[in-house]
Parts: sequence; C-alpha cells; structure tokens
Amino acid sequence: MKRKPVYVETNIDTDMDTLWHTTQEPNLHERWDLRFTHIDYDEKQPHNDQASFTYETKLAFGLKVKGRGMATGDVTGDDGKRTSGLQFSSEMPISLIKKGRGYWQYEDTGEGIRFLTQYDYSVRFGFFGKMIDRIMFRPIIGWATAWSFDAMKIWLEKSIPPEQTLQKLKIHSIICIALFIIFFYQGLVPKLLFPETGELDLVSAVSFIHGFEREVVAIIGSAQILWAVLFAAGQQKGDVHCDSHTYGRPRRGCS
Repeated sequence: MKRKPVYVETNIDTDMDTLWHTTQEPNLHERWDLRFTHIDYDEKQPHNDQASFTYETKLAFGLKVKGRGMATGDVTGDDGKRTSGLQFSSEMPISLIKKGRGYWQYEDTGEGIRFLTQYDYSVRFGFFGKMIDRIMFRPIIGWATAWSFDAMKIWLEKSIPPEQTLQKLKIHSIICIALFIIFFYQGLVPKLLFPETGELDLVSAVSFIHGFEREVVAIIGSAQILWAVLFAAGQQKGDVHCDSHTYGRPRRGCS
C-alpha cells in the first residue's frame, strides 16, 4: 500500500506575525516541537531565501540522531496564505528517516490562524524499515507532531510554556504506564497463570460460585487484561487535544 503523508492541522488564536516568529525562530521552534531537541541554522546568504540548518533529536539511552535541513523560502499566495517549504535528511545509519520534504501553511481565518503541516519521507533498511515505519514509527511521529502543535497552541493562547506542558505529559505518561502494568500483571500472572497462589482461595469464600472458582478467576483476570488494553488505547487517543487533526482525519468524539 502507498504510504500516507503525515498531516496535522490546528487553529490557534493568535496573529500571523506571532505564529510565524514562533515557528521560524530556531530557539523558539525547538522549545515546542517534540521531534527536535536542538536546531541550529547556518548563516543565511544574502539575496537567498533558502536557509540550511542542522537538527538533533535525543533518543533513549543517550543516543542522538542528527541531520541536515533546508528551509526553501516563504511563499505568500494571492489568498493571503503563507507557505514555508522544508527538505530534510540524515546520513546517520541509526536514523530510520533517510530524507524527506514537507511544508507549513499559515492561513488567517479572521478568528485566528489555521496552521497545518504535511510531510513525507523515505526510510532505510528496505522492507523491514518500511514495516517498522508503517506499524510504529509513522504513528509515533504523527502523534508527536500533533502534540507539538497543541503545546504551541497552549503556549500562545494561555502563556503556558511548552516545558511545563511536557513535564505534565511525562507525569501523566508515568502514571498511565504504571496503571497499565499493574492491571495487566494482576490479570495475567496471579489469575490466569498461577491462580493456585491465592486467587482461588479468595473466591472460594463466596458460596454461590463453589465449584466454579477457576472459571471465575479466569474471567476476572481476562477482564483486568482487557481493561488495561482499553485503558492504554484510550490514553493514546486522548493525549492529542480535540482541535488537532492527524493524517487528514478529524478526531471523532470531540466537543
């Protein structure tokens, strides 16, 4: 199947100049964009709208991915929309992304700025890399893009710094992971795998299920595992605010 580009849009209650400055200045961009840890622009050449830069993203266990990018200029259409193009690539062998391109678009709606991005990229490692991208990496980077848009929106509309929003995300994630592990473990290990370690004795105290203790314990364990899975899936959907649209599909159930 043909891969879908990453597409995210949001509406921000701000003016065009403020949003443009927040997205185009490297020291501001790296504060709200979860995909980049550091962005460093080269010295811009006179009479040239293009600007090259180096980006860095910190991964787990101290690993870093570095790459190069080129901002391909600012285009303002007859309808007032501003578009900023981008090309990017990485020569590092640990980077799944080989090269890609995309754009940001800014549209004044009269009630704020409609801000959107669409980008796509090619990957390394052949068929294996394409499968990893489709199953795991592309959904993650799409979520990171949408979360970053929301972090910037909160920053511009409510004056809450992105660092504070990120800190809340980390705390929320730790709590959710802990709850998932607890319920999944309690459902799998003591109830489904080793019910003789005490779970059967607990339910045997209820007289009307006498003779069906093992079945009841299995049902309870399966329900706990199901709850853990549904809880994790719900958190994945709920982490991105309702005003962001990911992969071109508006989020459902948003008021």
